[in-house]
Amino acid sequence: MSEDRPGPTDPTGPSVPNRDPTLEALVAVAVRLAAADRMAPATGEPALRASAEAAAAVIRVSAASVALHDPATGRLVFRAAAGPKGSGVVGLSIAAHEGIAGYVFSTGQALAVVDVAADPRFERATAERTGYMPRSLLAVPLVDDAGTVGVMEFLDRRDGAPFDLVDMEVATRMAVATTAVARASSVDREAGQLLRTALAAIAAAGDGALGDAAVEALVGEVTDRLSTDDPLWRLADRIGRLRAADPDDIELVIDWLDALLARTERRTQARRRRP
Repeated sequence: MSEDRPGPTDPTGPSVPNRDPTLEALVAVAVRLAAADRMAPATGEPALRASAEAAAAVIRVSAASVALHDPATGRLVFRAAAGPKGSGVVGLSIAAHEGIAGYVFSTGQALAVVDVAADPRFERATAERTGYMPRSLLAVPLVDDAGTVGVMEFLDRRDGAPFDLVDMEVATRMAVATTAVARASSVDREAGQLLRTALAAIAAAGDGALGDAAVEALVGEVTDRLSTDDPLWRLADRIGRLRAADPDDIELVIDWLDALLARTERRTQARRRRP
């Protein structure tokens, strides 16, 4: 048994002789994914695409897209698109401070551009990669109380008219719903990042080089880094560690959570009663 593998009384969990470290990582990741899924069920990319399709239909544009910020790379990644000219952008990314989308993401301000070709912020190279060069553009931030998660863009009204204040108001309202969808879909994206990082570290360490305790520490460290503006993954990690806890300790945690929930419900009811 390697020195970093826990013994029978180690609080990180019982030792299993000769267990594959990759299997240990998969188990550790799976526990945290299950906890995160229970707390915030993921909706995935189809829901983002549906949001883009609804927005494109309401504002009647040639293309609408949703770009979400990836904290791991610092880039805006186009996750979904709609409209007859929208599909080419999915999968592309730009730096979070570049282009019109980067400006809207960084400032949190909606922006309508009548002539994108004349705007120095316009990312011509990205547009060329999509196969569609827009004339006009409307971009609104995807923002909520926790911060800005991305940008929603609309290209070219189908009637040829420039975007107006009514369009901006409608787009801003559509962005509210899309932001909620984006928050939920982050569970899917970050789950993949968690799995890739954990398995990559196992592979880099070499066969059998990481024991149970080291795997748990690694996965816990990754979950703490996944989201800087949402404590969901940190909470999922703590729940994951409870799988090896004493039953009495788990009951204590449940009692504490029940007390926290009761306090939250009282506060919610008090706010609702306020005039």
